[in-house]
Amino acid sequence: MDDQGLSRAQIYGQSSWLVRGAVCGNLWIWKQIRESEQRGDFSQLPGFGKPLDGLDRPYDDTWWIKAKLQREGVSVLPPTLALRKEAEDTLAALPGVRTEAEVRRMLTEVNEKIAEAIRRPPPGPLLNLKPFDVDALAGEWRAARDSS
Repeated sequence: MDDQGLSRAQIYGQSSWLVRGAVCGNLWIWKQIRESEQRGDFSQLPGFGKPLDGLDRPYDDTWWIKAKLQREGVSVLPPTLALRKEAEDTLAALPGVRTEAEVRRMLTEVNEKIAEAIRRPPPGPLLNLKPFDVDALAGEWRAARDSS
């Protein structure tokens, strides 16, 4: 730092050794980074040489939270929407189920959650779901299985 910087630091009550230490510390850090870069320590990192994600989008203060949730597969839906999605996913998964007992178990679990949400409506948008007809859906599953 120049003499003017030191005198400014002294004006604000900082001793010159503190300012010199900060400058020397920063130089040491930059020296370490430069040496690591020359050794190629950074070239093996994931994403090296690739453009940064999201540069074309407007800045969002919570970008890192959203990215973490996406990496972890966490959904941040209101309870009613989460239940609607679970019901939809359950119906979509039925063709891949191997036994009728498993089909009935899956539908019964979702029906219990729907019944609870009807009894005590959770916060958020309206549920707009009614319990599944387990016998009818199991029959459809059986018919689709038999025709295959």
